[in-house]
Amino acid sequence: MLVSLAAWLQALDPDTLGFLRVFQYLTFRAVMSAMTALLLGLAFGPWVIRRLTELKIGQPVRAYGVESHLVKTGTPTMGGVLILLSIAISTVLWFDWSNRFVWIVMLVTFGFGAIGWVDDWRKVVNKNPEGMASREKYLWQSLIGLVAALYLAFSVSESSNLRVLELFWRWIGSGFSNNLPPKADLIVPFFKTVSYPLGVFGFIFLTYFVIVGASNAVNLTDGLDGLAIMPVVLVGSALGLFAYVTGNAVFSKYLLLPYIPGAGELLIFCAAMAGAGLAFLWFNAYPAQVFMGDVGALALGGALGTIAVIVRQEIVLGIMGGIFVVEALSVMAQVSYFKYTKKKYGQGRRILLMAPLHHHFEKKGWEETQVVVRFWIITMLLCLVGLSSLKLR
Repeated sequence: MLVSLAAWLQALDPDTLGFLRVFQYLTFRAVMSAMTALLLGLAFGPWVIRRLTELKIGQPVRAYGVESHLVKTGTPTMGGVLILLSIAISTVLWFDWSNRFVWIVMLVTFGFGAIGWVDDWRKVVNKNPEGMASREKYLWQSLIGLVAALYLAFSVSESSNLRVLELFWRWIGSGFSNNLPPKADLIVPFFKTVSYPLGVFGFIFLTYFVIVGASNAVNLTDGLDGLAIMPVVLVGSALGLFAYVTGNAVFSKYLLLPYIPGAGELLIFCAAMAGAGLAFLWFNAYPAQVFMGDVGALALGGALGTIAVIVRQEIVLGIMGGIFVVEALSVMAQVSYFKYTKKKYGQGRRILLMAPLHHHFEKKGWEETQVVVRFWIITMLLCLVGLSSLKLR
């Protein structure tokens, strides 16, 4: 919004208002986006926490969970609303409204946020720690993920929505031909020219898996004070750098990455996500005054997955978000092994003391803050590894 306003004012009086050209610079707007989201989150955080407390929107804690967490019962949850509002306001203020990639990321983010909001609401109103039924949640996640995947399959290689529509109809008219331009290939990091053509259906499947998988992985990680939000900030910031490079014709050519016009504008969203996340961490740090809930975790995970697909860095997302991946795999392994052993031996057995993985380390005797900070350090290291793929090819 401010980009268009600055351009309009500058056109009225180019000599006097020439300084408004600074609004055209992506890096300036990214810094301002992060600062705006950070200040909004810090300013409205206490009010949001008070309102959640007044509405008695407190976090129920599972009785079979870690014993030390029982004292957290009643802590205000659904604080992810603060993150999403800060991101929305900041992004809308600072990004170019004509950019289609930011809009699709916003739609996925707030679509998953709506699912999380319903889930959290049922937990609070019905006093049911399980919230929305898994099948129902997965159905809505799948619907949003598939719609986004279908759009992105044609948009990452085209420069306008008109061309996206034209390519879509051509695909249908050709009998669902699987061909897509090389920009849509799966890029293998750390190799100069290694990539794999996916075809339309392959691209849709991969995109769906990345978006829905990232959303649920972040949600599973959000189990300790500050555990999920800092990795989201780190990974989101790193993806912002990939977006900036991918959207720049010169940098993308030099670094042997596909040039995707408009992808650079995602830096504004990533900056807003980082600022909003740090503001939330102010209140979510141990001992947490508020939890983000599914409304925040599902939305932020979906955002990370969508951005990674647009900048063609799905594998790099898996590297940088290694903590999210391991947390999700720990739950899958625990559940699968328990079911297998129960069927074979009549009694379920466990691989971990408790899943997700962060609870296993708590059961091993680690303090909550130790688990959180160590997972942050690992994420920081993994982000550096992911960023090194920009040059190491």
